[in-house]
Amino acid sequence: MKSRIAIVGAGAVGSYVGAHMARAGEDVTLLDAWPRHVEHMRAHGLRVTGVTAEEEFVQPVRALHLTDAQQLAREKPVDIAFVSVKSYDTEWATMLIRQYLAPGGFVVSLQNCMNEERVAAVVGWGRTVGCIASKISVELYEPGHVHRGVEKGGAAYTIFRAGEVHGRITPRVEAVARLVGLSDSAKVTTNLWGERWSKLVANSMQNGLSACTGLSGNAMMREDAIRRFSIRLGSEAVRVGQAAGYVLEDILNIRPEVLAAAGEGDAAALRTAEDTLAAGARKRAEGQRPSMGQDMVKGRRTEIAFLNGYVVDRGREIGIEAAANAALTDIVQRVERGEIAPDPAHIVDLRLN
Repeated sequence: MKSRIAIVGAGAVGSYVGAHMARAGEDVTLLDAWPRHVEHMRAHGLRVTGVTAEEEFVQPVRALHLTDAQQLAREKPVDIAFVSVKSYDTEWATMLIRQYLAPGGFVVSLQNCMNEERVAAVVGWGRTVGCIASKISVELYEPGHVHRGVEKGGAAYTIFRAGEVHGRITPRVEAVARLVGLSDSAKVTTNLWGERWSKLVANSMQNGLSACTGLSGNAMMREDAIRRFSIRLGSEAVRVGQAAGYVLEDILNIRPEVLAAAGEGDAAALRTAEDTLAAGARKRAEGQRPSMGQDMVKGRRTEIAFLNGYVVDRGREIGIEAAANAALTDIVQRVERGEIAPDPAHIVDLRLN
């Protein structure tokens, strides 16, 4: 029998994987808080587009408003619940779906940031699984339309990494990898925490910068001061992660030690990091914005406290200062509050010792 699947948070990532699951015939229900998006999905299905014409399709899906979630009580319990909301919504989203889980059901954090502990606080560690979406670059352009702005990873790069918090390979994480693998390449990882922190480093280098400058990913990489500040952000985050004991993976195709050294003044490492970032930009659609940049444009709350702010907090716990991450967190929060407008000058004119 097919697993009963729920996706709580049909934003860009949730919609993208959900559409592919439904297209493959999986029993999947999408729940979301944006009424227009839910109504569009109900009436017209989900439209998926990408950088090639072959990626485009329209898929009928089952979509529920959050206020309709109670319908699940009259149905077969949920076996696998993907929570794909913003980090600050993790607890309530997990609480919402917890009551509809089957006895052996579990929750998958398909999110940015380090949210497994938040999920586990609601359902317990035994019902918590993690899944990282790396280099996926999807955007919910309008109700019912999700677009992917980079080419698929396929065999060249594994996009999804599903793992148990204890690191063992189990049938349920293999099932998760199979489901997300319906939309792109996927694997089971025994290094969930290292994979998760590595993705956090990558996001810390891009998301907040886009939010406070108003620039796309490629535009940021063309500006020397912003590109090098991005590298410093990543360098600090790598050092915090290493001190926390995580085994880090390559970050944006840069080895962790090279990225750390690049932000600490090593000229050769800096050249390598900049060349690698430039190569990555050539594979990305020109107007593609990191998710936090999208949130700022749409007037939504950002995840800055759970990304760069989290790097700062973990660093303080360990005894490592992350000054660049602290400065960026402050700037993004000021932009978010409307005290200042997005502007590249916030970073270009920034001076740090």
